[in-house]
Amino acid sequence: QVQLVESGGGLVQAGGSLRLSCAAAGRILSSYAMGWFRQAPGKEREFVAHISWSGGNTDYADSVKGRFTISRDNAKNTVYLQMNSLKPEDTAVYYCAVGPSATATEWRYTSWGQGTQVTVSS
Repeated sequence: QVQLVESGGGLVQAGGSLRLSCAAAGRILSSYAMGWFRQAPGKEREFVAHISWSGGNTDYADSVKGRFTISRDNAKNTVYLQMNSLKPEDTAVYYCAVGPSATATEWRYTSWGQGTQVTVSS
């Protein structure tokens, strides 16, 4: 079982940037795909981005394309989400997840982090 710990969340003004990190313990991530999801108050959790085990394949939700970038450093067992041009509607708890394949389908991920809060003020 892999343990994931997110960090880097916080309060930022609209137009600002944050970089989230997801560090893994207990298993090496290099053979697994990773995803970022988010859940805003009163809404269901939604897909944000995913990256293949090699880092060569990425995909994003339409709402974040051109603003967010997912990357990974397998040597550090860490995945990142660089978030630029943040909007108030990006406010949510952000979760990272690990799974056998890069997908936007939530149930295909087998382990999840505890989440990190991102709040964007207008």
